[in-house]
Amino acid sequence: MAELDRNFFEKIVGAGCVLQDEPMARHTTFRIGGPADWFVTPRTIDETAALVRALRRDGIAFFIMGNGSDLLVSDAGFRGVVIQFGRGMSDVKVDGTTVHAEAGARLSKIAAAAADASLTGFEFAGGIPGTLGGACIMNAGAYGGEMKQVVSSVTCLTADGEVRVIPADELDFGYRHSRFSANGEIVLSAEISLKPGIRSEIRAKMDDLMQRRKSKQPLEMPSAGSTFKRPEGYFAGKLIMDAGLRGYTVGGAQVSEKHCGFVVNKGGATAADVLQLIRDVQARVYQQSGVRLEPEVRFLGDIPEKTE
Repeated sequence: MAELDRNFFEKIVGAGCVLQDEPMARHTTFRIGGPADWFVTPRTIDETAALVRALRRDGIAFFIMGNGSDLLVSDAGFRGVVIQFGRGMSDVKVDGTTVHAEAGARLSKIAAAAADASLTGFEFAGGIPGTLGGACIMNAGAYGGEMKQVVSSVTCLTADGEVRVIPADELDFGYRHSRFSANGEIVLSAEISLKPGIRSEIRAKMDDLMQRRKSKQPLEMPSAGSTFKRPEGYFAGKLIMDAGLRGYTVGGAQVSEKHCGFVVNKGGATAADVLQLIRDVQARVYQQSGVRLEPEVRFLGDIPEKTE
């Protein structure tokens, strides 16, 4: 195994893109998480591919992240390398009715570019606080729209280290699922196919959806978005509310009083607080309704992948 030092990374991604013992609380919307051994922000697809190949070759643990908007990181941090797709991997280009975007592009940036080009079909994603890579992995959706409806192809780095373009019919999109959910392929970019529209109407729809989001969701507090997946035939937030858990608190973590489907950091919350609250909610809801809630938030570090 190669010895990890700053030089190891800077030979691949250059200077200024490498941090050591970086607190993950700075990089998640939950504002929670201990230090990652190394935190690297590649600037191009080529740098990303070279870095991942080197880490895989040497058996070094790594994790790919975007905006950290659906991530709960252990209080002990992550023993390995966090690769963040951020500003250096966020190009967005419009060509006719197709939007080409890199994995680190914010969904809000893509939606704005589409609106500027009078393209409709991506309005649903404008308020989702994530990046394209995570949205493709999770088939992100809101207000009746989802990535499945607009993504025509995804360029990924395969488990064998090859860059490959995957067409839409091979993406295996489902509810909060895609082929990338667990197969080792890394989303690098995607093509989004939209339709011509009227710019003023597109912007009006985006504004309306954002206002609805602001009125119903606790956007003013740190969270990881919807904490639980929607059980078939139910709404997680209503099940939690009906179980009497509105405002339920463990340490600094709380079931949002504004929307019970969100767990928020009301100040000083730890990953342990959030995890215990998730477990408590799951147990109470199951006792009350017989429905098992499954977390939508992803876990990183010394946190169980599945909670009971």
